[in-house]
Amino acid sequence: MASHRRPKQPGRARVTVLTATAAAAVALTSQAAHADPKASKAEVKEKVDKYYEEAEQATEKYNGAKEKQDKLDKQVTDLQDKVARGQEEINKLRNSLGSLATAQYRSGAVDPSLQLLLSSDPDGYLDKASTLSQVSAKQAGTLKQISEKQRVLKQQREEATGKLKDLAETRKVLGEQKEAVQEKLAAAKEQLNSLTAAERAEVLGEKEKAESGSKGGDGARAGRDSSRPDLGKDVPTSGRAAAALAAAQGKIGAPYVWGATGPGSFDCSGLTGWAYAQAGVTLPRISQDQANAGTRIYDQSQLKPGDLVLFYGDLHHIGLYAGNGMTLHAPKPGANVRYESMGNMPFQFGVRIG
Repeated sequence: MASHRRPKQPGRARVTVLTATAAAAVALTSQAAHADPKASKAEVKEKVDKYYEEAEQATEKYNGAKEKQDKLDKQVTDLQDKVARGQEEINKLRNSLGSLATAQYRSGAVDPSLQLLLSSDPDGYLDKASTLSQVSAKQAGTLKQISEKQRVLKQQREEATGKLKDLAETRKVLGEQKEAVQEKLAAAKEQLNSLTAAERAEVLGEKEKAESGSKGGDGARAGRDSSRPDLGKDVPTSGRAAAALAAAQGKIGAPYVWGATGPGSFDCSGLTGWAYAQAGVTLPRISQDQANAGTRIYDQSQLKPGDLVLFYGDLHHIGLYAGNGMTLHAPKPGANVRYESMGNMPFQFGVRIG
């Protein structure tokens, strides 16, 4: 008859060894999948470009939230100042009526209307005061001012409360977008660290700059020196467009920094906004809003130097048209302000600033 004894269980030490071995195997597998040392330079470039594009999308959202926060900050401060001034005016008016009541009390003749004023319901007093023949014209006028200022003050306090709520929500969004940008940049950096210095420069489109050891090659090679790509013979349509383009050209070689608006570093919309500011034109902060700042031009052949040029379906990237199919822009993290062929990105339309 076969034995029905239960099989012997492995000892605790053996279980510990097996568990540790399995955990190590899983860890090694995970690490290998994460590091992926066999990834080619082309594969790394594809991933880096994707991370940088996503970082730029998050950057424009961050810029929008930052702009909204700045506006709300100012609005809240202004409202709080108005509330403080309004309360001070009401207090002065009440004090003037209180002084009058004190004087009347000392003379033994407190006006019934003032007695009512000193109650806990000064708003209700105004309605009743009109029926009291003892109320003087001056007192009635003062009470009317108090009632009106109280109504305005209530509205301002309610508005300030709403703005503060919006501000808190906007700050939360701002933090989320900042975190999203940093996560994408960290992922791109991790990919780039798997390459040599020369490979990193090539992936970032700055190989020639790294090799030259100077301020760079021409604009077509994304560098910076006295030469530049052939920009054709087109001229800007206005002095402001010419001035904006010239200002941006003076920043070739400045680094891309997300959220930056110059003068030492820029993101894409930061550069275009700064350039046009030098020409006396104020543009909105983010690329999607700058897209509505002028007349749209969908035919690329009709673009003129200085026109804004928008890229990608969600319009998260913007530059200045430089002529002959070239844009001057702040391209991405790790790269500098430079000329680049517009064919390298999905062009959507141009915007001519009037």
